[in-house]
Amino acid sequence: MLAATPSMAQDKPELVIYTYDSFASEWGPGPAIKEKFEKTCNCVVTFVGLDSSVGILGRIQLEGASSKADIALGLDTSLTAIASATGLFAEHKQNIKGKLALPEDVGFWDDSVFTPVDWGYFAFVYNKETMTSPPRSFEELLDPANNIRLVIQDPRTATPGLGLMLWVNAVYGDKAPEIWAKLSPKIVTVTKGWWDSYSMFLEGEADMVLSYSTSPAYHLIAEGKDNFAAASFAEGHYTQVEVAAVLKSSTKPALARLFLQKMLEPEFQSLLPTTNWMYPAAKDAAVPDGFETLIRPEKAFLFSPEEVQRNREAWTEAWVNGLSQ
Repeated sequence: MLAATPSMAQDKPELVIYTYDSFASEWGPGPAIKEKFEKTCNCVVTFVGLDSSVGILGRIQLEGASSKADIALGLDTSLTAIASATGLFAEHKQNIKGKLALPEDVGFWDDSVFTPVDWGYFAFVYNKETMTSPPRSFEELLDPANNIRLVIQDPRTATPGLGLMLWVNAVYGDKAPEIWAKLSPKIVTVTKGWWDSYSMFLEGEADMVLSYSTSPAYHLIAEGKDNFAAASFAEGHYTQVEVAAVLKSSTKPALARLFLQKMLEPEFQSLLPTTNWMYPAAKDAAVPDGFETLIRPEKAFLFSPEEVQRNREAWTEAWVNGLSQ
């Protein structure tokens, strides 16, 4: 009988997960999730960090059925209908009834392919030490009398940029092109990714940055700084729900679905508020002190994935044309 060699004993199945860079980074949730899951799965988890959720979907579309990914983690509801239409994703086969804690505007979750991971609101973040009277609405932000300098992200390459585009269309509808034209003079630059713009803001090159309502929690909890805040807009804010899904081409579908199951357990979900700086999607997940200081919009918006799919091209064209005026 052939004895197992050390290399054979270490020959474990590899679970490949496409996600965005900050999730996979050493300061993101990826390393802790990898460690916890590997203790239960007898496998090796490999996170592949891409530049954004838009980049994740683009990579999978490019690779098609030959993709090496078993799971895509970090898409959101603005992309799920587009992702489903590729035919590259499998049903999650998870029993998630009664397990989720999503905001009211999301409603009942009945997606058979995509499993929620976390959620938050898009918002403009500012420094309270340099901006003592932040805008309390889009109308105040757009007022030509103020000299607010903004940095935002491109909706074609960055999730927050796409979120702002949907936010403006949710609030203003057919008048959205006028809003982009009014916003244009205030924009210092449009960056490809979130970190590019956020670092510019931290370096003082802008007064406000398009980010998340939860971003100030990082500064408060991780850095001990309470001078950052998200402006609460009277019109309401746009909701983001991040999701994960199994690829049909995965050669380890059972292992991939086990990962999705574990991701909704409190032990995993409780990692997200202080590593991904978002609200956990599941019930009973711990949220640390400091999150109670964040804004909680009285009104929130969320287009259906199908509505985003139908309108994304036209809305993007209006965004490009409006900012070029």
